Amino acid sequence: MEKLKGKVAIITGATQGMGRATAELFASEGARVVVNGRNSTAGEDLVQMIRQKGGEALFIRADVREYDENQRLMETAVDAYGNPDILVLNAGILGLGSITGVSFETWKNTLDTNLNAVFYMLRLGLPLMKEKGGSVVVTGSVATHKGFPNHAAYCASKGAVHSLVRQAAVDYGPEVRINVVQPGPVDTELYRSSAVAFPNSDTILDEVPGSLPLKRTGTPADVANAILFLASEDSSWITGSVLAIDGGATAG
Repeated sequence: MEKLKGKVAIITGATQGMGRATAELFASEGARVVVNGRNSTAGEDLVQMIRQKGGEALFIRADVREYDENQRLMETAVDAYGNPDILVLNAGILGLGSITGVSFETWKNTLDTNLNAVFYMLRLGLPLMKEKGGSVVVTGSVATHKGFPNHAAYCASKGAVHSLVRQAAVDYGPEVRINVVQPGPVDTELYRSSAVAFPNSDTILDEVPGSLPLKRTGTPADVANAILFLASEDSSWITGSVLAIDGGATAG
């Protein structure tokens, strides 16, 4: 349908899971996609797959925890395709541990990845996007509204991201729309890795679907479709909003 025809999209954390599904979908909708991640093999494989299907994509390896790396990512993307129309800020890690148990290194690494990297890319991208307008979609989490065992750094980072997005929407409208997708239990490597934090780690993943109103875990494609909606003109009067894609997890 080419809802993103002619658009330039930068997607962080795009080498697996929800980010990869979003990159594939965006390319199929006509966007020129800049794929970011730290796994060069996975990134180049994704780019080749997109190109084989007739899409246009570029992989840029960068560690979004570092401002200089974000700056290089943005500059390289602009040199290749021009100013971005869409940012999908999806890079994230779990950073497991309770407040008294999490290491300072893990705490810092989680905040750097889940929160500071969003700030860095917004700081770099928003001035470029205000010239012609655009859309930013940030991957949040139901952890903003629900506590989970031994997820102190993760919950804190995602809560802060939601607040940052709402504030940014006030400062940068009407030219740029900025929204959050709020995934619940989506079947990704990150989700499966989180099981170890729960007392019932051996059974928790099997128990989750039955606890949801829609009785299944989500797929990366479920989230990618929501990100496409917020990135496209279909959501032209939406900014500062949080869109839950959680199978009803926050409703129950």
